[in-house]
Amino acid sequence: MINFSIFILLENTPKTLFMKKILSYSYILIFLSTFNPGYSQNTKVNNSKEKQGAIRYDIIKARASFNKEDLPVNEYLTDKLKPIRDNFKRINSIEKWHSIKQRDLFQSTEGGEAKYYYQKNKLEKIITRIFGESGQTLTEYYLLNGQLSFVYEKDYKYNRPLYYDTKAMKENNDTEAFDFDKSEITENRSYFVNGKLIHILNSEDCGAPFSSDYIAEEQKSILSEYSKLLKLIRNK
Repeated sequence: MINFSIFILLENTPKTLFMKKILSYSYILIFLSTFNPGYSQNTKVNNSKEKQGAIRYDIIKARASFNKEDLPVNEYLTDKLKPIRDNFKRINSIEKWHSIKQRDLFQSTEGGEAKYYYQKNKLEKIITRIFGESGQTLTEYYLLNGQLSFVYEKDYKYNRPLYYDTKAMKENNDTEAFDFDKSEITENRSYFVNGKLIHILNSEDCGAPFSSDYIAEEQKSILSEYSKLLKLIRNK
């Protein structure tokens, strides 16, 4: 408790009145910092955000394709898609690259990266990763004769946020902590011939063909992202 007896002992002279004012202001500041619950709560929230901000979201990376085949699904496109699938298998079977260049991506607050793979100074593929606290997206771009031929995208949705460890699980009476192997994965495959998107496969679709409008929008979106990636590597 604050002791106000000091005010009574002092006589009301000009000097003591000035001292009383200073002491009054001091007691008010002490009272606000001690008894204001909103002040301490905000401090805890800010500290919590600072701790979360220190988390590295790129410590766990989805595995890119290696020695993998893209198997036929729609027989009526088998002949058209065969060169694309053969090229996909050829490129992701390469074990030693002539050079690999990397650039940072800033499409999310948690960041991302793009890697460019060259064989004999020829760009063969680009792999991008976009990180987040609740998931990440891995996208692979494959080139055939200098043109984009195949885009393989895998979207990972974590079972819990990346920082949600066993301690957080117990504090929240939960039954699961973060486990990358329990992520929900959605896959998209996009096939290009001479710069035109001719076919799309999605792991969640029912097998019905996509509308021409949808394919046109996807083509525009994919080619736009691909163009940005090429510009990023050429400008540095």
